[in-house]
Amino acid sequence: MPAKDIFHDAVKRALEKDGWLITNDPLFLRFGGLDLYIDLGAEKILAAERNQEKIAVEVKSFVAPSATTEFSTALGQFLKYQLAMEEEQPDRLLYLAIPSDIYRSFFTLELPRLLIQRYQVRLIVFDPEEEAIVKWQK
Repeated sequence: MPAKDIFHDAVKRALEKDGWLITNDPLFLRFGGLDLYIDLGAEKILAAERNQEKIAVEVKSFVAPSATTEFSTALGQFLKYQLAMEEEQPDRLLYLAIPSDIYRSFFTLELPRLLIQRYQVRLIVFDPEEEAIVKWQK
């Protein structure tokens, strides 16, 4: 099993504060001959609609010297997991969780922004110190 990201627990607590029930830590999928471990699986019961919303969350810290290299790795991982989830758990939406400072300094630049749009990467922007979700971007 892969190591947890340094912000794993902060994102987990932020999701719980936002009303999500963590159901998988990590969420395991077997697809295409590979074992895949997505950081978190969560569910939220929407009482007004009487249905259940399910998500999977891949947490990325972006603490390495090159945000561009980390972004390339995160995007590749997201796309791999997205395909596996479409086949194995199509009722679950995949999100990439990123710290708010990286969102402001890197994800608003033209190339990352266009890649996020093109590949329909859903983002959870979180504040690691407050352990709070700042933004959901679908």
